Amino acid sequence: MIIGLVGKPSSGKSSFFKASTMIDVKISPVPFTTIQPNIGIAYIAIDCVEKELNVKCNPKHGYCKNGKRFIPVKLADVGGLIPGSHLGKGIGNKFLDEIRQASALIQVIDASGLTDSEGNPATNYDPNTEIEFLENEIDLWFADVIKRALQKITKVSSKAELIQILSEQLSGLELTKSSIEKALEQTSYTDAENFARAIRKISKPIILAANKIDLKHAQENFERLKQKYKSIVPTSAEAEIALKKASEKGLIEYSAGNGFEIKGSLEENQKKALDFIKTEVIEKYGSTGVQNCLNKAVFELLNYIAVYPVADTNKLADKDGNVLPDVHLVPQNTTAKELAFKIHTTIGEKFIAGIDARTKRRLSADYQLKNNDVVEIIFSK
Repeated sequence: MIIGLVGKPSSGKSSFFKASTMIDVKISPVPFTTIQPNIGIAYIAIDCVEKELNVKCNPKHGYCKNGKRFIPVKLADVGGLIPGSHLGKGIGNKFLDEIRQASALIQVIDASGLTDSEGNPATNYDPNTEIEFLENEIDLWFADVIKRALQKITKVSSKAELIQILSEQLSGLELTKSSIEKALEQTSYTDAENFARAIRKISKPIILAANKIDLKHAQENFERLKQKYKSIVPTSAEAEIALKKASEKGLIEYSAGNGFEIKGSLEENQKKALDFIKTEVIEKYGSTGVQNCLNKAVFELLNYIAVYPVADTNKLADKDGNVLPDVHLVPQNTTAKELAFKIHTTIGEKFIAGIDARTKRRLSADYQLKNNDVVEIIFSK
């Protein structure tokens, strides 16, 4: 899975990327600092089932801390988009291609209103404007691709044939046939711009990260924006970076998505910085919002669930004895057999049945998995 970070220049995308991955990237108030897309690993946090099942997990990927399982996902910070990017303005157009690979998008907005649509210093700029123009830029880019594809479509005899042809012609956007079918239920494919909007919302849903929430103007703007947008999360990427760095130095006890406790001896400037984060971010919003935003992108925008495949339901382990070694993030309604294919093509092809680790009940190929299911896949050798 890839989650794409999008936004105008100087909105805080690179800071959000660093806060999520702790990879050092160039962060600057100068527009178009990101010249090449930054790719890294971020983590989705869930309550691990280890406590419920009275075991200690041994993750092969990601990690588990204080009962929280952190599942790796790929995060791509694409370059700043400005009005006209789909036509090649700025340098945003070269990054639009990165968006097509993403399952969901996080739009990082400068909620403070202190930068304009091109990332230059401003006062009282309306963040709603950047939300609307950026979504429009992506939709228009989709529309351009669709218009070119429509020129190759002549006669179509059935809906199934149309979906197949559109799937082939729009393969560059990495769309599923179900996404195309859902979009066709909302509008005609011959209306390229409306069809583009529909299919983008289905295939690349957007959650808003109202960044720089530690600033007063951002807090005021957020109260207004949340009345209009349901999928919006107050975030402070800079606060998240500060907390993770303080944790690495042993100054505080901190786990992403939570509050923090002071452990070490602090200098006066460190204490002031942490006090500010506590009062202006944690106490007001519960967390820095970075982890919350990532989680919402996966579990609310995409409606994914977490499932734990094991090789032995009695030991809850793989063949090497690793307990609860893997967690797969899969769409709701994923079946046991579809999970088998995600684990390995051969396992899917030789699928016999699944076994529920809790009940030891045998699961059919079309059993629809539930969140936190622990499943053994039986297949012919």
